[in-house]
Amino acid sequence: MSSDDRPSSGWISSNRTLVTLLAVSALALALRLFRLGNRVAHWDEARVGYWILRYQKTGIWEYHAVIHGPFFPQVNSVLFQLFGASDFVARLPVALVTGLLPLAAWLYRDHLLDSEMIALALFLAANPILLYYSRFMRNDVLLAAFMLFALGFFLRARATGKARYLYAGTAMLALGFTTKENVLLYVLSWLGAGALLLDHRLFLARNHDRGWTGVFVEHATRTSRWLLRFAPHLALAVVEFFAIIVYFYAPRARGVEGPGLWKAFGDPAMFGAVVWEATVGSWNELTDQWVTSQDHSYLPYFEHFVDVLEQGALPLVVFAVIGFLAARYVDERPRDLVSFAFYWGAVGVLGYPLVTDIQAGWVTAHVVAPLAIPAAVGVALLYRWGREAYEDGDDTGTAAAALVALLVVAQVAFPAVSFVYLHPQDRHVPGPFGGQQDNHIVQYGQPADGIAPTLEKMQAVSRANENGTDVLYYGYINEQSDYIFYVPDESDNDRWPAANSWYNRLPLPWYTELSNASVDSTMKNEILRNRRPPVVITRTEKKPDIDQYLNGYVAYDHELTLHGSETTIYVKQSALREANSTA
Repeated sequence: MSSDDRPSSGWISSNRTLVTLLAVSALALALRLFRLGNRVAHWDEARVGYWILRYQKTGIWEYHAVIHGPFFPQVNSVLFQLFGASDFVARLPVALVTGLLPLAAWLYRDHLLDSEMIALALFLAANPILLYYSRFMRNDVLLAAFMLFALGFFLRARATGKARYLYAGTAMLALGFTTKENVLLYVLSWLGAGALLLDHRLFLARNHDRGWTGVFVEHATRTSRWLLRFAPHLALAVVEFFAIIVYFYAPRARGVEGPGLWKAFGDPAMFGAVVWEATVGSWNELTDQWVTSQDHSYLPYFEHFVDVLEQGALPLVVFAVIGFLAARYVDERPRDLVSFAFYWGAVGVLGYPLVTDIQAGWVTAHVVAPLAIPAAVGVALLYRWGREAYEDGDDTGTAAAALVALLVVAQVAFPAVSFVYLHPQDRHVPGPFGGQQDNHIVQYGQPADGIAPTLEKMQAVSRANENGTDVLYYGYINEQSDYIFYVPDESDNDRWPAANSWYNRLPLPWYTELSNASVDSTMKNEILRNRRPPVVITRTEKKPDIDQYLNGYVAYDHELTLHGSETTIYVKQSALREANSTA
């Protein structure tokens, strides 16, 4: 590999770089753990969190593709048992894994310079999109992290011939398969990028004495020999992969009929059915849910995708293009990893708006993560130009490089601080030059700011109440003849899937389940007159219908999403005083 920016003392230089990467990872962890539980749960976080709590209570779980992979149900159910359930603990696995992600740069040391590894680590630590969704109980950044680790381990296995890297990479790949179904798009992107790299080789060999066919045979022979030498380890890696898949995807069926992982240890004949459900059954569930065309116009989704990238990753995208072009046309020959990562990310810019089902900022993480590699090459190139200008006494060049670096830092720091810490639940945020701008990074299902104190009151009175219903939803039928908030039989919400009208309540069910609240619903006004529970919840438009029955309550108006979901939470003042007196 090239070493133009390394001192002659290789061990010291490598050690310094590793120490720097450790420091960047420590920074990444701090950025992710700081006030991790302060933001109120997003609709999607609350939905998954609720079903994890129900899984803990019932011991019953099976894979449902609509709520994505089994990573959170299996990991967070253990964490909730150990540390208690909360927004902080729910998000902790993502924060920890992505906080360690800058260390993945060290796995690419056979392909990147020291300055490029450090730049890559900084992008992975501080990019606003990755940072925001690293503080979120969702699979997207988690998947990107596992796949970056997996690729790095596989490259080390190929470079060193050491099987331990193969096993580590296989574990990361398998964990990626437990997070989200679009891991299949990663595999397809890798195959496509690999095919383009092979085309590089064949194109360059067209005037070679052996011709492109000779070069193709050479590469095929070398790959075949490597696979043959690694065959025993590859076989074990396949077993490792499926062992992880089966553990995560196998159904749990405590107290009910049907195959279940833990039940199979008491009845080994059941293991065949368990493995079948974890593999073939899960695959069928996945394809039935996701391997279909999305029914939406492409351009609005593409425009939103680009808006998110512009708001949260503009410097990274610009430097990714610079790094790719420099590695392809300035160096003596194209650099495989840089080209591979650029192709991987670039196809996602065009492809994800087509296959995604909703407009969501988290989808861009699947593009930002791979593009961070060529972006690191571009930033390192700027660093070397600036250093050379400084060493040559070129004040103009040094100042220009410093100014560009300052602008890049500002373009990263401002949205990171604004979107991640100051306005994580706001529809509009202050612009960098004054005024307001739309917040494209925050997804629509995020409750608007200001609801947290009311949720704390709701949970406090629910815990203190010892008799009857704690939380009562007042529902109605809308113009489409759908129930809103009202569920005829609340026990329908104990097992997946809940009643359709239950989803209107999100993220509130996560918080009522956390406080073990007794929940009911009604559409009858006289119920309010007779029962008077500690908490009553309805859509704000229905306040005139029930205000007369709720004397002694204080009404708090909130948005359960960024906008368009005005909801009123009534809290009984006497119940709140009693809760506060016993706290």
